[in-house]
Amino acid sequence: MQEYIAFFQENMILSLVWVGLLIALIASIVKSATAAYKEITVSEVTTLLNRENGVVVDIRTKDEYRKGHITDALHILPSDIKAGSFGNLENHKSDPIIVVCKSGQTAQESANLLAKAGFEKVSVLKNGLIAWNEANLPLVKGKK
Repeated sequence: MQEYIAFFQENMILSLVWVGLLIALIASIVKSATAAYKEITVSEVTTLLNRENGVVVDIRTKDEYRKGHITDALHILPSDIKAGSFGNLENHKSDPIIVVCKSGQTAQESANLLAKAGFEKVSVLKNGLIAWNEANLPLVKGKK
């Protein structure tokens, strides 16, 4: 035990970095366990779309949406979701909702807001459209 104390005293910065990383890891695990949404993979998205009447909500900008989006995706901006304006999505409260952004990071806040608004099965595409493209799945271009 004395060796550990001596090591920590001699390597204070390294020790603090390790403690910080441990705290960040625990916080990340707790956040994902208590989130109101679920992170799902590309294959799970295709299953939800094909078998369970899933609805994709693309929250990227209009230009990004026009450059390519998942077939039949609804385009709703995060600002609209924050304002409680869900448009056609209101008809799908009990259907699986898959929130998609470019990388999967910005979709988390919108997914939480949708879950709080009463949508029952909200998910986020893990790694966003980057993962969709890496799986060589099709995108629809233009306004739909």
